[in-house]
Amino acid sequence: MAILRSLNSLRRVRSLVTGIRRRWLTRSGRIEIAPSASLSLSSRLIGRQPSAVIVGADTLIAFKTLILGYDATDNRDAPVRIGERCFIGGGSVILPGVKIGNEVIIGAGSVVFDDVPDRCIVAGNPARILRRDIVVGRFGRLEGADDNSRRLWKP
Repeated sequence: MAILRSLNSLRRVRSLVTGIRRRWLTRSGRIEIAPSASLSLSSRLIGRQPSAVIVGADTLIAFKTLILGYDATDNRDAPVRIGERCFIGGGSVILPGVKIGNEVIIGAGSVVFDDVPDRCIVAGNPARILRRDIVVGRFGRLEGADDNSRRLWKP
């Protein structure tokens, strides 16, 4: 019996499962996900019309995130747009009709009900802008994050 030596052993399985999920979400035409975007398996994207939720390139949507592409209270479609190089924190809720700009970080557990401009950090319930004019890389990683990781994890 083989013993799992590292979680990296499961990387191929995760890639396969997330790829299948991406195809299932996009097949209906309601959700558009850029090929370089990454979605957690526990995130939920809900829409009724074509292009109800659009996720830009190099964006990461973390675990237990809810993104609604329609308003059930008054039965109207309200598409959600998420820009490029964004990070949507775990447990966040993006309400119908919200447009999130490029290079945005949304803090964990935030409830976003209003549009978010480019290059800022928002958090809270309701989500408020905490910082503007940030510089991020792929998946919304702040500039200098790699240097901090290397410094903290030296053997």
